[in-house]
Amino acid sequence: MTETMRMRQTEYCCPKMGWTVLLAVFIGFAFLAGCESGYGQQTGSPPPAPEVSVVTIAPTRVDLTTTLPGRVAPFQAAEIRPQVNGIITKRFEEGTDVAAGQLLYQIDPASYKAAYASAQASLARSKTQLSSIQAKAERYAKLIKENVISRQDYDDATAALDQVLADIEYWKTAVDAARINLDYTRVIAPISGRIGRSSVTDGALAAAYQGAPLATIQQLDPVYVDVTQSSSELLRLRRSMEQGRLHQDKEGVRRVALLLEDGTAYAHEGTLQFAEVSVDPTTGSYTLRIVAPNPEHLLMPGMFVRAVILEGTVEQAILVPQQGVSRTPKGEPVALVVDETDTVQQRMLILDRAIGDKWLVTSGLALGERVVVEGQVKIRPGAKVRAVAFDDQTAADSPAPDTLSSAPAN
Repeated sequence: MTETMRMRQTEYCCPKMGWTVLLAVFIGFAFLAGCESGYGQQTGSPPPAPEVSVVTIAPTRVDLTTTLPGRVAPFQAAEIRPQVNGIITKRFEEGTDVAAGQLLYQIDPASYKAAYASAQASLARSKTQLSSIQAKAERYAKLIKENVISRQDYDDATAALDQVLADIEYWKTAVDAARINLDYTRVIAPISGRIGRSSVTDGALAAAYQGAPLATIQQLDPVYVDVTQSSSELLRLRRSMEQGRLHQDKEGVRRVALLLEDGTAYAHEGTLQFAEVSVDPTTGSYTLRIVAPNPEHLLMPGMFVRAVILEGTVEQAILVPQQGVSRTPKGEPVALVVDETDTVQQRMLILDRAIGDKWLVTSGLALGERVVVEGQVKIRPGAKVRAVAFDDQTAADSPAPDTLSSAPAN
């Protein structure tokens, strides 16, 4: 290679190497500038406290209710059975309203009329014999004092009089029995109400006191609603009243609202009549009986309904939005509270029940405390936060859960 060629190659390579060095120096300065900028951020002021939404606990007057399942039962029910034997010659119209004393069935009365007439004739005969035998006994009573007749004749006359008097009493009883049996041929309604279908038709043989009823009458206005409640709920209710958390009015627990099978409210309000005095050992529950008006006969015996019973009133109830309550791994309810120093504190709660979209809290919170309802995921107990009032307008516009549920939360 000639000297001239080497000089040209050197002149060509030097400018290229210079640009490479300059690029490397520029990248190094940029890296150092980035490091200085990051170091400045790490050593600067701490990040701002996270913002959370809180609800301040205020006292609320709450009417507590419990919803219990039950069945409708007739206020009165009478099974119609014949009390004499015979052929049915007439019967009522099925499915109608009947009044007490109304004729339902007519049993052939011919043989009972004859028995009644025979008993009356025998009574009349005995009464006819009474006058002569009584007069004879009175005469013999005077003659025995004068020793005109023997003692045996006097005793015979007295015995004959006693026999006639006994016969009269016997036939009086026979007349009464025959009249009762004759009256029993007319099977009448013992109560007023609606009668169902008949198990026999005209011409059927009716047996006295037979096992199967001829028909059934049920009084449907008013009606009974029998509901069941667990004995543990009864103990909880009494304990709440003893501790003063629950108050009842002067009349006690009386008002009862009813819900039909399809969930609609019944138009008439019932009244709690009484509670059973014993608990069913197989179910651990007892029965409450409610009386409800039924003028439209909408409630039918055997229908399933739900009774909403007013337990009492909590004058200063603590209600917390449900989104402000979480659960521990053990299922225990907890809430985060912001204290006076804007520090987060954790509180263990005891819940009573859900009322709308809120929990009724019986222990763990006090009036005036601030409960975190939004932003829980970015805070921990002991952290500093910036608390703002929770805007529950959106929650108010959303549909609330069933407010009639009374299942305990714990």
